[in-house]
Amino acid sequence: MSRFALLLLVLLAGCGKDEFADLRAFLAQAGNGAQQKLEPLPPVKPQEEFKYDPTALPDPFRPRSMKASKGGSGIQPDLTRPKGPLEQDPLDGLHMVGTLYKGSQLYALVRRPDNTLYRVTKGDHIGQNFGVITSITESSIEIKEIVQDGAGDWAESKATMALQE
Repeated sequence: MSRFALLLLVLLAGCGKDEFADLRAFLAQAGNGAQQKLEPLPPVKPQEEFKYDPTALPDPFRPRSMKASKGGSGIQPDLTRPKGPLEQDPLDGLHMVGTLYKGSQLYALVRRPDNTLYRVTKGDHIGQNFGVITSITESSIEIKEIVQDGAGDWAESKATMALQE
């Protein structure tokens, strides 16, 4: 039994040592003098109430009518003109694949999605947004389109169709 008592005494003596005394002393001194007063938060401003009334706005899930509005710039496409085959596809579905000269006249070759090839020149209509070809170079076609904005007014927009290799 004396061996057991001796072993217990040795174990208890090892637990009595405070190995974290220096850490406790540092923590006790670290907070001294570091107290600062915090500024109060600014007062909360009341938010203005916004009431959404969609009755005066167009329905975003219905196509807009293709009619001229009363205001705006006065630009309006000819809605009665019969459309050609190159006006059936959007511009991103058409590809400029080359150019050719006939006399001094420069023509561009445009391919539709069904691989039909068309010869176009300045003044021809192209694309679904009432586009008219304004100029042709050996590397691109410049197009002026008439598009309808969110308010229903017509506006001109420029597009370029680059030569596809």
